[in-house]
Amino acid sequence: MPTRILPAVGDADAVRSITTLLSQLPDAEPVAPVVDSTQLVDTLARLAAESFDELPEVVVVHERIGPVPALELIREVALRFPAVGVILVTSDASPGLFQAAMDYGARGLVALPLSYEELAIRVQAVAQWSVGVRRHLGGAVDVFTGVGGTVVTVSGAKGGVGTTLTAIQLALAAQASGRSTALVDLDLQTGDIASFLDVQFRRSVADLATITDISPRVLADAVFRHDTGLALLLAPGEGERGEEVTDRAVRQIVSALRSRYEVVVIDCGAQIGGAGAAAVEMADTALLVTTPDVIAVRGAKRTVRMWDRLQIRKAEETTVVVNRHTRGTEIQPSLVRKITGTPVAGVAIPANFKELQSVVDAGRVHELDNKSVVKQALWRLAGELGLVKPAEGAHKGGRSRGDRAAVGFRRRKELGP
Repeated sequence: MPTRILPAVGDADAVRSITTLLSQLPDAEPVAPVVDSTQLVDTLARLAAESFDELPEVVVVHERIGPVPALELIREVALRFPAVGVILVTSDASPGLFQAAMDYGARGLVALPLSYEELAIRVQAVAQWSVGVRRHLGGAVDVFTGVGGTVVTVSGAKGGVGTTLTAIQLALAAQASGRSTALVDLDLQTGDIASFLDVQFRRSVADLATITDISPRVLADAVFRHDTGLALLLAPGEGERGEEVTDRAVRQIVSALRSRYEVVVIDCGAQIGGAGAAAVEMADTALLVTTPDVIAVRGAKRTVRMWDRLQIRKAEETTVVVNRHTRGTEIQPSLVRKITGTPVAGVAIPANFKELQSVVDAGRVHELDNKSVVKQALWRLAGELGLVKPAEGAHKGGRSRGDRAAVGFRRRKELGP
């Protein structure tokens, strides 16, 4: 039986070198290479959805694959597709990297420049391991068969601009539309999601920080299942424990969540440390919430420039959300776009704290009235971001009932521009 080998290589020269050698291996069946981490995970998910037997026995990951670093990518593949053997191709063949690669889930390491003999031996060994695992499991393996879930981070230009409320309502909109949704509080020292949703909890994101292999069972033990259906992964009750959550831990946690939920919404707060920066870097969509005042907009501009300098996120890849918008304010979304140099969400969230005050004070923001213009705008934003699953049988541009009416843009005239 031929060994199916999937190369994951971003560099054009490396692609030619690796595919040429793989095609010369005995009983090898190289498939078309993928050029980045997202394409690799999506390809494996698509094959797994067709049949467990369609997955390749071996995946070869080049050290310069991106945007997710090679070791993090190996961990995600090992977590989601445990019967696929991964080989890391790297110029650093030191014992330290070899041990790290094994810890992340690789089954082998091949040094650059490539040697036919070394590659052949490693591929054969990993393929035999993969076949043995599949024979033992008999196809009964827990595989997430959808493409990777969508990750959205919500950050604040400064404190008090509505970051947490925005994150919660986006997650509620996604969950209400039928998508499995996780809401994560990475405002590690001052996170308020638990207070906003009236939750008493024992486990937090800090409890996952030291775990090297986050299995579905471990993840399920750490999340809190809210009455709304949201899976909550909360900030630690003791703020000093936030230091335990490193950027490396966040990459592992986000990868695990992405493999189990269709939508992952992360509240990063207004102070971005290493953990928050890792989440923003990994996100499919990074939102930056500001209010239409000089101090907040300056803060948004400062944050955008910092992310760009630190190569966390480019300005054009960040979307600014204008909260507490009124027609009469001098700072309109078009000016915010010009000042920050970023795209601005098409939905501006209207200012109306009066309708929010009672549910915020009670810690029941999930019970915000459907007629609330703030809720309608935030759920409309969820629709703009593609977080909402269209209702079955709904006509394009049509309206749905209940909570989904907010996504259906009911009472549009009250939302303002």
